[in-house]
Amino acid sequence: MKVLRTATILILLSVLLVVAGGAIGGRGGLQIALFFAVVMNFVSYFFSDKIALATSGAQPVTREQLPRLYTVMERLAAKGNIPVPKLYVVPEAAPNAFATGRSPAHASVAVTHGLLQIMNDEELEGVIAHELSHVRNYDILTSSIAATIAGAITYLASMGRWAMAFGGYGGDRDDDRGGGGFAALLMIFLAPFAALLLQLFLSRTREYAADETGARMVGQPYGLISALEKLGRYNRQIPTTAISPSTSSLCIVKPLFGSGTLTSLFSTHPPLEERIAALKQMVGTPLR
Repeated sequence: MKVLRTATILILLSVLLVVAGGAIGGRGGLQIALFFAVVMNFVSYFFSDKIALATSGAQPVTREQLPRLYTVMERLAAKGNIPVPKLYVVPEAAPNAFATGRSPAHASVAVTHGLLQIMNDEELEGVIAHELSHVRNYDILTSSIAATIAGAITYLASMGRWAMAFGGYGGDRDDDRGGGGFAALLMIFLAPFAALLLQLFLSRTREYAADETGARMVGQPYGLISALEKLGRYNRQIPTTAISPSTSSLCIVKPLFGSGTLTSLFSTHPPLEERIAALKQMVGTPLR
């Protein structure tokens, strides 16, 4: 059921990309968008991790540079019976973390400088366990593909707005007579919104599952509870400067963006208060 739901959402995102291309660029735009959708799915499968890491400015780190992070990662990867992912650090003051890749054998985990500075060892363990749960559950593949396609839809809509500003939608005369101009206008503004809603539906339940699995991996939920409480406080105060809105669904908590962005109105993450409450319900129950 989970696989079917995920596949349906990814197909809907691809269809949305094609429809947006047709509405904005007419028949030619539809054909280009269809080709683009096929290419994007291929690129997303093999390169979505590299895209997410590159757009956030993540830098690879060695054991010598961050022995504390490597120690936690190796211990938890052994508990989860998965390969140790490649480790990256994002030069970002806002604390956050994300995992990406198409499989546990091709996974990467990135944390920000801010996260390493504010987390104690137990909290860091909770965050890493959460991210490794995404890796083990293959959430990283579907989330990365969805983020990449959603980013393409947002970029296409942006191009449509530029075309509109310079006097045209890109469609032919037949499209304009048939209401193509109005359809283009709708798609320019509604396509990014629809892509965000689909990402929201995909991501929210996965966060609850990763929280629970991460707590079970560690053996207790206290570290992750404390980490989420800290992340909630700091991410209400420090705007992100590195992580893009289309990649934010991969993060352990929703980053704070500047006012006026679409993602400031709708979150791909469940409310932190509800996630923390769900983890607190696990206290006193056997987790191993």
